[in-house]
Amino acid sequence: MDENQNITRISNNGKEYILVGTAHVSKHSAEQVKEVIEKEQPNAVCIELDEQRFQAIKDDNRWKNMDIFQVIKEKKATLLLMNLAISSFQKRIAKQFGIKAGEEMIQGIKSAEEIGADLVLADRNIQITFARIWGGVGFKGKLMLLTQVIGGVFSKETISEEDLEKMKSQDSIHSMLSEFTETFPRLKKPLIDERDQYLAQKIKEAKGEKIVAVLGAAHVPGIMEEIHKEHDLKALSTVPPKSKWPKIIGWSIPFVIIALMTYTFMANPVAGWQQVTSWLLWNGGFSALGVILALGHPLAVLTALIAAPITSLNPLMAAGWFAGFVQAYVKKPQVSDFETLSEDVFTVKGFWKNKVTRVLLIIVFANLGSSLGTIIAGTDVIRLFIDNL
Repeated sequence: MDENQNITRISNNGKEYILVGTAHVSKHSAEQVKEVIEKEQPNAVCIELDEQRFQAIKDDNRWKNMDIFQVIKEKKATLLLMNLAISSFQKRIAKQFGIKAGEEMIQGIKSAEEIGADLVLADRNIQITFARIWGGVGFKGKLMLLTQVIGGVFSKETISEEDLEKMKSQDSIHSMLSEFTETFPRLKKPLIDERDQYLAQKIKEAKGEKIVAVLGAAHVPGIMEEIHKEHDLKALSTVPPKSKWPKIIGWSIPFVIIALMTYTFMANPVAGWQQVTSWLLWNGGFSALGVILALGHPLAVLTALIAAPITSLNPLMAAGWFAGFVQAYVKKPQVSDFETLSEDVFTVKGFWKNKVTRVLLIIVFANLGSSLGTIIAGTDVIRLFIDNL
């Protein structure tokens, strides 16, 4: 360990590694990164970024012109929400202390260019990390994760200087999901341990005899241990296969509903039509009501009304997606709207006014309404089935 507690020196196989432990919202960390790189003149500088986050730092305007429909089509909506949550969490703290979030990484990039050192993007793709986290929890965990992510975006909490210092011992993602990882401790593996292994291997593979690595301080202890081992980057980058049981259960419910309706129709057509009517009204009605509460466009309301009874019988679809798509088409949000999200949600008016949050509200409320309608209508279908046995 160096005389400075934030700098760690490691010698391994004739190479020297200098780990700079940083806080992602600390001005001092950025200054220290600059000083270390200029003083040490390393052959390579490794930074805790993947290609996607690196491009986001290089081009601040790339989100502004992105087509939100393309984001959804490429199945990156969840990733965008996660990135937004983490970014909002960091930017809110950075704004409080008058600094720029991720400034130490930006400084690492600049300093590497200035001295002509190789720049190594050493972190694992964030989408893979979230996929491995997502696959490690059940339905309850997924619900909790989404709740905490959204809560992180909308939180107004401020922190003290003392809290900021404590954050230096936490990874940026982990600090936001600390409560969640306490509930699901096994998620420390994909969130921290696996990334320690990935980072350590990428640092080891950097060219040259002297390597400086700019890292969140939480990763330093793990990397000190893992850098002496060999790790399979391909295995660490593999997304685990999805369990078949959720799909089986998801398809079983609509199959049972349709079977009960078919039997009831054969036994008593009048009761069968009552089942169909109940299914259409409860599902479509509650879903449409959800869109109305979210102040959705009339076409989005109509879409939820029509789509909910159908999507409730197909696990691959959700009424909120269709209603949200129509709302986004009629009142198309630009991804630049995401940039004002953290400020807009400070007021109820802003929450409903922002085009992105309006679409999110419609999706959530429409799906909640459809789920409630499914429970009520499903109960009614079973009652009518039993009455006609």
